[in-house]
Amino acid sequence: MAERVLPEDALTLMEDEGYAYVDVRSINEFEGGHPEGAYNVPLKHMAPGGMQDNGDFLAVMEESFPKDAKIIVACKAGGRSKAAVEMLEAAGYTALVDQYAGFMGSRDAFGQMEEAGWQPSGLPVSLDAEEGRSYAELAKRAGKNAPEF
Repeated sequence: MAERVLPEDALTLMEDEGYAYVDVRSINEFEGGHPEGAYNVPLKHMAPGGMQDNGDFLAVMEESFPKDAKIIVACKAGGRSKAAVEMLEAAGYTALVDQYAGFMGSRDAFGQMEEAGWQPSGLPVSLDAEEGRSYAELAKRAGKNAPEF
């Protein structure tokens, strides 16, 4: 089971230990703001009628990162990243960290913030993917197509 860390700890791992940050939110969510330097490999795509599984998730990850790569996995609030980590561990990835509270933070049943995510913690945010880190570029490198909805 992967270690779970808070956003501040994820930033430290990126800066001090060379971890890659993989944001598994949808392309639209990623384009609305993401941690600086993040890669986007959606676990699910936003489609008409709701979210649908990204059948290319594992293939794109395997083409983009070796099994021993140091990877932080995060999403919006923590649910998708947990599922992605489980899938990646089952595929043989060995150095995974699950960032608790995701990009936006976790909320209780009344919508109150329980744990601040990356953005509410005031950590560096970008609207533009660095070269080679958008899902379209990563999917193309893996011989897959990014969806167009």
